[in-house]
Amino acid sequence: MIPDHPRLTLDSLDETGDSPVEGVIHRYPDKAVFLGSDTKTVNKARFLPIMKKWEVMFDYIERTETLADILISGGDLYTLSPEQLRSIGMRLLRIPHILRIRVASKGLAICPGRFIDPADEWAKTVIDLSNQGRKMGKSVALHTHFNHQREITWITRRAARMLFEEGVTVRNQTVLLNGVNNDIATMKSLISNLSAMNVQPYYVFQCDMVRGMEDMRTPLHEILSLESAIRGSTAGFMTPNFVVNLPGGGGKRLACSYESYDRDEGLSTFLSPGSKDSKKRWEYWDPLPSLPSFGRPVSSLGN
Repeated sequence: MIPDHPRLTLDSLDETGDSPVEGVIHRYPDKAVFLGSDTKTVNKARFLPIMKKWEVMFDYIERTETLADILISGGDLYTLSPEQLRSIGMRLLRIPHILRIRVASKGLAICPGRFIDPADEWAKTVIDLSNQGRKMGKSVALHTHFNHQREITWITRRAARMLFEEGVTVRNQTVLLNGVNNDIATMKSLISNLSAMNVQPYYVFQCDMVRGMEDMRTPLHEILSLESAIRGSTAGFMTPNFVVNLPGGGGKRLACSYESYDRDEGLSTFLSPGSKDSKKRWEYWDPLPSLPSFGRPVSSLGN
């Protein structure tokens, strides 16, 4: 096990600091995350207690009229029953100022068979929410998570085709992982395969500064090189945004928008005008193994 960088934390994005009520993360003025799933929601006996918790979350969203965009996440929403997912989605659609809803699930990547199983109502629920939203002039999209083209099988393609035929918008978010997808050929192949399934390659994230992930993290210069090689090689709307989710709650910033980058120390800084501290310089630290030997002592101290 590679020792962690001293700046790594368990909650690197400080999501607890942006949680006005339990289960809601409100970092951006017009967007919030609705944490709809946990390990308990699949148990129908626990449905009522969970709904009581959701009621507090719905109340906050209804009272906060600056919100227009809700990401329903978890956990993974694949753990919700179709009834629970429908309940959340329909309640949010009925809120006048909510115009966009995103359903987050890795299900299309890890268990695509559920989407094409006629006895499984989960996919039908997503389709129904999408159709209902469209009738109301609102958008409902599925956000999924493929990191490598080998996760895509014939079942995946069939499921994605079904969603496309039903008019469901599907976007993908990839995390850049050392030794998995941090080379040009692999990333190009993933983007090409996603595009062929009508899944928009929406984001490529720099790996968060989370404890226990030091061996999987990559330095900032790798994501910059990937973007440079990929941008212009395919249609712009099928080119992902290469972003850093800034530690401490700075939010998402384009990787190329850094203010400074010292590759010897492995320290990059960013400004985030829309964040809670618009003048702060937010820091991202490269993994220790990627640094030249003379750079490690400085970063190890976290200075």
